[in-house]
Amino acid sequence: MIYLKNKRVIVTGGKGFLGTHLVKNLRSKRECKDIYIADLPEYDLRDLEDIKKMFDDQQPDIIIHLAAVVGGIGANRENPGKFFYDNAIMGIQLMHEAYLRKVEKFVALGTICAYPKFTPVPFNEENLWNGYPEETNAPYGLAKKMLLVQSQAYRQQYGFNAIYLLPVNLYGPGDNFDPKSSHVIPALIKKCIDTIENNDDHIVVWGTGKASREFLYVEDAAEGILLATEKYNKPEPVNLGAGFEITIKDLVELIVKLTNFKGKIIWDTTKPDGQPRRCLDISKAEKEFGFKATTEFQNGLKKTIECSAGNRKRV
Repeated sequence: MIYLKNKRVIVTGGKGFLGTHLVKNLRSKRECKDIYIADLPEYDLRDLEDIKKMFDDQQPDIIIHLAAVVGGIGANRENPGKFFYDNAIMGIQLMHEAYLRKVEKFVALGTICAYPKFTPVPFNEENLWNGYPEETNAPYGLAKKMLLVQSQAYRQQYGFNAIYLLPVNLYGPGDNFDPKSSHVIPALIKKCIDTIENNDDHIVVWGTGKASREFLYVEDAAEGILLATEKYNKPEPVNLGAGFEITIKDLVELIVKLTNFKGKIIWDTTKPDGQPRRCLDISKAEKEFGFKATTEFQNGLKKTIECSAGNRKRV
């Protein structure tokens, strides 16, 4: 058991969506005093000299690597090279430098996009290498998957304590609502609210609606990551999820209801669905470090919508 209260912790991507919630949890629930955020513009983690400067400046005991260049299906299709290079180079250099500096523990965040396109549902960690990822997000998924290879190799050869976690799609207050890079929940919320405010009569949604997804509330994700940081010290990857799936069609209908959108839904079937189904086997996380999501999905959506509406009123 690691007591984070007494550790110097670096959170990469600490200004981001997940990072802000994780830092808040570290401060309020773990009473950690020495928290350092490694993010742009102070540190560009694609630049080795910036990584070295970060280590010189902060002298961490633990690194929680959340930083990623990421987006929805559209962003993945437009930026496959950038998403591969930026994510791979960040993780590889950061973990290597952490090993050289004898950092006590490295927590690497992977992605559900690393799983094969046709993985038996629910996704079990043992099936991670049984096929190629879904094509639209394969470069991103494989770049993040290399962190698992690196963490296991460094543990085997150097005894370096690196762990690898596989979260599903996150959602919650503070999410990214930029239509160019947002994931499905914030994108749908923004579409509904924008359409209501503009007095339009319809929204357009990508795909057929038949694909399914699992979503994890961001505060639950932060708690799961910190429990793993405190208690998990093994080479095998671990899923972080909520243990349910919902079709995109049902998700759209739920968001339409919660935003009070009364217009028409038009499905653009010329656009891809992405991976057919996503739902994780979450038994290992509960067994290994006692994590189980506690936020009911509809309540989490309501909080996300309320936060989005509140932010718009303040602009």
